[in-house]
Amino acid sequence: MNRFVFADPNRCIGCRTCEVACVLSHSEENSVTSIDPARFHPRLKLIKNAKVTTPVLCRQCEDAPCAQVCPNNAIVSEDNQIKVIQSRCIGCKTCVIACPYGAMNVVSDMVDNGAESALFKMKVPKAQALKCDLCSGSSTGPACVQVCPTNALQLIEAEDIEEITKKKREAAAESIAAVAAL
Repeated sequence: MNRFVFADPNRCIGCRTCEVACVLSHSEENSVTSIDPARFHPRLKLIKNAKVTTPVLCRQCEDAPCAQVCPNNAIVSEDNQIKVIQSRCIGCKTCVIACPYGAMNVVSDMVDNGAESALFKMKVPKAQALKCDLCSGSSTGPACVQVCPTNALQLIEAEDIEEITKKKREAAAESIAAVAAL
C-alpha cells in the first residue's frame, strides 16, 4: 500500500497554511513574500464552500488512473509513491480527467526556450502536471502535515489503515450490541 496524506474536514479551519507550506517546500525561494504570485502552485487544493473546508491531496493510488492514461509515461510508480517526471509531461491534462479525487492539476509557466543566441532567446510556456509528492526528498515528511495548526492532515501508512479499520469494526460491534440490548 502506498502512503498518502489524509485530510479530516472536521478539523480543517481553512487557514491555507498547508498551501503555503507546500509551495515553499517545492520552491527555491526561502520566503513566501519572495514567491511570485503567478508561480504560487500548491500541490494540493483547498476546497471551501458553505458546508465544508478541506484540502484535497493525491491518494497515491496503487493502480493510479493518472499513470495509466499518461501518454508519455510522465507519471510513474516509484518507491511506493506516484511521481510526476516533469521532463516528460506535455500538459495534455488526461491525468486531471482520470484522477478520481480531483487532486491533479496542470499549470503553465513561462520558461527560457534554451536558445544560446540572444537573438533567439525568449520565454515560452511550459506545462507541468502537479500533484502531492509527499515532499519527497524531505527528511521531515510532507510539509503540509508538519504545519497544520489543527492536525487536520495526517500521513497514513499501511499500519494506520489497519488500526483505523480495527477501531471502526469495534465501534460497529459495540453499536450492534447496544441496539441488541434494547
